[in-house]
Amino acid sequence: MPAARPRLLYVTDLAYEARGRRYCDEDIFLTSRLRARFDLALCHPRDAAALMDGFDAVVVRNSGPVLAHQRAYDAFRARALSTGTRVYNPLTGKADMAGKQYLLDLSAAGFPVIPTVGRAEDLHLLPAAERYVVKPVLGADSLGLRTATAGQVAALATGQVLIQPCVDFVHEVSFYFVDDDFQYALYAPDPERRWELEPYAATAADLEFARRFVDWNDLGTGIQRVDACRTRDGGLLLVELEDLNPYLSLDALPEEARDAFVTAFTASLDRFVQGALSPARP
Repeated sequence: MPAARPRLLYVTDLAYEARGRRYCDEDIFLTSRLRARFDLALCHPRDAAALMDGFDAVVVRNSGPVLAHQRAYDAFRARALSTGTRVYNPLTGKADMAGKQYLLDLSAAGFPVIPTVGRAEDLHLLPAAERYVVKPVLGADSLGLRTATAGQVAALATGQVLIQPCVDFVHEVSFYFVDDDFQYALYAPDPERRWELEPYAATAADLEFARRFVDWNDLGTGIQRVDACRTRDGGLLLVELEDLNPYLSLDALPEEARDAFVTAFTASLDRFVQGALSPARP
């Protein structure tokens, strides 16, 4: 049974360097607020498997790309599933938590995503384009991403990459959810400065788009970020569904919105630790 003050192991890499962002500032802020409700210990993702016993839940936050510590993450995941340890987000995510295969699956199923294939023989399924984006199936934070011309792309379609046409978009926009509840949206007005984010007033149509992917993922509890691009015709296409350790860009929010998110996050964690939601299953 959880203690009177639940004990959380908060997994983060405070030294991780990301372009245009300071992940550590976000986790320093969040843990400073969560300590009002929980007893917290922070650890690096490489240490999570060894330290997780004795805590009521493990919270995976800004731990950096899993590729940087794949063996340690695999060991942590296997141990958590075998012991029934509560992990937030739960380990049942079907999106980035499981790699990029979901983009292929959603594209094939006709969801509003950037058209995506993985094999040379499927290139004809993509809209004709002068340039294509090629990214690893197991990738994150733009690692390994490259562009290729129409003449180059077939040779790169090895089955271990995703291939998408370069989309001419107006801006990128992200929708942030806690326990399937929408919290806020941010967008980058200038596509060339994608990390300079501003609050975005999401429309009913925008939220219908974003909720379609949250519903598909069926995570139930935890934080998810739906990244999309606004096309020239005004529609939205999914870029990424982050369900493992989404960066929240809380510093781009006004204080009131930031406080509202912390309240929602704290309540979600409290319900999760107290057992109101079932622990993750393999």
